[in-house]
Amino acid sequence: MNAADPVLPRGFFARDALVVAPELLGKLLVRRAPEGDRAGRIVEVEAYRGADDPASHAFRGRTPRTTTMFGPAGHLYVYFSYGMHWCANVVCARPDEAAAVLIRALEPVRGIEAMTAARSGARRPVDVSNGPAKLCEALGITGTDDGADLLSGDRGIRIVDDGTPPPAEPGVGPRVGISVAVEQPWRWFDPQSRFGSRTPGPRAAVARG
Repeated sequence: MNAADPVLPRGFFARDALVVAPELLGKLLVRRAPEGDRAGRIVEVEAYRGADDPASHAFRGRTPRTTTMFGPAGHLYVYFSYGMHWCANVVCARPDEAAAVLIRALEPVRGIEAMTAARSGARRPVDVSNGPAKLCEALGITGTDDGADLLSGDRGIRIVDDGTPPPAEPGVGPRVGISVAVEQPWRWFDPQSRFGSRTPGPRAAVARG
């Protein structure tokens, strides 16, 4: 990873979340800062649609909390979970369609010492960013980053492509921590990575839809 790595274009994100999610695997989520960059490779994601997905925050329409989800694509939607943790999502699809991809796990690749220090509760390197709340803490992502433009890097956060392709056969499984639409296999992960948030299941081909 270096400063020349291309930022993903708006068109990459302005597609169905079910297409964007598996293609985010292998990309780098980067937090730039004067004291040094922190970055992790995306190894697990979940897709959330809008009006046709009861597990989505946008299912019941626009609220002050979910405004960012309604577009434009390529922005960061950050929400507070269980009154304790921040979680980061990438806004997808066209404006007003309200779709997003939750970033569930990262493999640390740069600024690892700073990421570990931010995650003072992590006892093992594998635990630094192997969960949606953990990775936000490791990168210093909070509610103030809601709405950040991932293309301009207006708040120091970008998603870049260093040439690493997504897994040829990503693992596929149900989303985690939801009570509705549990049958949807809308979680993708790198089955070769030990940095996922869940024990990998069998490999499966990606279902496009």
